[in-house]
Amino acid sequence: MIIVMEAFTEQDQINMVSEKLKEKGFQVHLSQGVERTIIGAIGEKTPEVMELFETLPGVERVVPILQPFKLASKTFQPQQSKVNVGTQVIGQGKIQIIAGPCAVESREKYLEIAQAVKETGATMLRGGAFKPRTSPYSFQGLEKEGLEILAEARELTGLPVVTEIVDPRMVDEVAQYVDILQVGARNMQNFFLLRELGKINKPVLLKRGPSATIEEWIMAAEYIISGGNKQVIMCERGIRSFETYTRNTLDLSAVPLIKQLTHLPIIVDPSHGTGKWKLVEPMAMAAIGAGADGIMVEVHQNPSEALSDGPQSLTPENFARLVTRVTKMAEALQEN
Repeated sequence: MIIVMEAFTEQDQINMVSEKLKEKGFQVHLSQGVERTIIGAIGEKTPEVMELFETLPGVERVVPILQPFKLASKTFQPQQSKVNVGTQVIGQGKIQIIAGPCAVESREKYLEIAQAVKETGATMLRGGAFKPRTSPYSFQGLEKEGLEILAEARELTGLPVVTEIVDPRMVDEVAQYVDILQVGARNMQNFFLLRELGKINKPVLLKRGPSATIEEWIMAAEYIISGGNKQVIMCERGIRSFETYTRNTLDLSAVPLIKQLTHLPIIVDPSHGTGKWKLVEPMAMAAIGAGADGIMVEVHQNPSEALSDGPQSLTPENFARLVTRVTKMAEALQEN
């Protein structure tokens, strides 16, 4: 349930309500604004308990949370969250463009493409050091060497770096090298991994599973937030459907839904969402039109030679065109 305190409530009244909640066995989460404080209470609520808290000094009203997700709920935190990543901010109006190859293939290749996407407008870098693949015979990533290359690219370009985490035991090690830890679609409901990510003080990019409902996706975010890490960024990357002309079906209705149901920022991955490079630019623009806080796209010097996801990768030239068009669309929407 949510306890909304009266405007400009004294701190001792807030403390009293918090202590009373703890006595009743609730977990307490404070959201303090300039004028008003909202107290999130996670636990077993009854009509008697709600009536009790409505009588306490400083309490304006008690609101039940009907959805199974609590801490991610817009009811719990009405204002949109923002996630700070170095000097960049996700979720505050500026569109973030995350770009790079699917996998870190070599030091020379990655540093070259990192510099290229920076010069054409990328605000963050992506690249997989660990690659969970359907086939055990496919390229699995450079692992530790890949992490070192990502860290070097950050030093070279000054851009924050995103990479996928696949093993709960490696969370702390991977966090030493990168700025955002990505939970891939296959791991969206790896609850042991989500719990470990809840313990760190680093942003987490949570991709939607290929068959996950909106509620299941938000509940995965709830795992991370309930562990203490509020820096969660949602990522729509397409869901599995009957369609065969595209790799996945990019569900852009998820963008406004996440904005309505939660306070979390959301970006879109049109590369995995379509699987075809010619569809990436129009779907990136559509994502921005739907209200996304950014996009994540795959870029490679020579997609035909990429060790992973070549058919959906843009060339640097096509990426430059995408940045120009996405930027113009974002500016037009802000003017309106």
